[in-house]
Amino acid sequence: MSKITPQPGIMDIALYQGGASHIAGVPNAVKLSSNENPFGPSEAAREAYRKAGFDLHRYPSTDHAALRAAIAEMHILDADRIICGAGSDEIITFLCQAYAGPGDEVIHTEHGFAMYRICALAAGATPVEVPERERITDVDAILAACTARTRLVFIANPNNPTGTMVGGAELERLAAGLPEHVLLVLDGAYAEYVEGYDGGARLVDARENVVMTRTFSKLYGLGGLRIGWGYGPSHVMDVLARVRGPFNLSQSALVTAEAAVRDRGWADKCREDNTRMRAWLAEALAEHGVPSDTSCANFILARFANQAEAEACDDFLKAEGLIVRRVGGYNLPNCLRITVGDEPSCRRVAHAVGQFMKVAR
Repeated sequence: MSKITPQPGIMDIALYQGGASHIAGVPNAVKLSSNENPFGPSEAAREAYRKAGFDLHRYPSTDHAALRAAIAEMHILDADRIICGAGSDEIITFLCQAYAGPGDEVIHTEHGFAMYRICALAAGATPVEVPERERITDVDAILAACTARTRLVFIANPNNPTGTMVGGAELERLAAGLPEHVLLVLDGAYAEYVEGYDGGARLVDARENVVMTRTFSKLYGLGGLRIGWGYGPSHVMDVLARVRGPFNLSQSALVTAEAAVRDRGWADKCREDNTRMRAWLAEALAEHGVPSDTSCANFILARFANQAEAEACDDFLKAEGLIVRRVGGYNLPNCLRITVGDEPSCRRVAHAVGQFMKVAR
């Protein structure tokens, strides 16, 4: 047996499973499993990407100055306190790498994004799962779970895969109640889907213990390019800059993201379409006997009577050429997460669920 072994915690990581993209033997399946923008990026972003093809032989900038300036301008933030990464996942990785290690604890909620646990284990830290209250982040449970070993607390707001969120007053209470050695990370991957929500930026500006992460993968339709960013206190951004690789984002990604964030009209249109179809889909599913919590993101968490019914519905949807997401790995075995697609896709999945429920109960 080889004596070459990985660091403690690595082999405890269950491989991340992304949303399925294909169904064997089913051409042109409708993918509603990865919370992607069904309309893709704006034409301005597409054009920026096309033009970037002429400079593929050039190294990208190491400081991401143009993209950070654009993000700061559009979100009214301090560009010097923005860091960019290969998706917000990389920012999460930086945070665990920089602030957690062997003997430390990283808190996440029971239905929280899988990467929190994965990144904590990769850093050698111990992930600590705390309960939610009816699929909503429980601030009191988080505060009660904090110990002298706690270093990071991760919250997605809105949360994935539940779609629920907590208000600003609760976030402020959490940030104020944390021990002084703990950093609160607000994952805002779906923040753009909430009209008027800043993802926690004002709380970041008001405190020294809060960091916000965001992504271009959802509303901006750039999941294939892997671009995310973080915003936090200067002392945190200085630390993260020291662990970030100098060329972690390609020039194509940088210029495309800059064009995307400046195209406010396209973002507004995509948000409005999602809001409209999300409400329609939730109501249509409820009429078929499939409830869901009020979602603030671009997906619905459909709840079934039990795990067997949820999995049977998933199998039925696959047979109909519709790909959704089982979420048993998120402690929600009786649920299916369904991305809000375009109108034809939403109508098709609602009809299929209705057909299934007619014979299931």
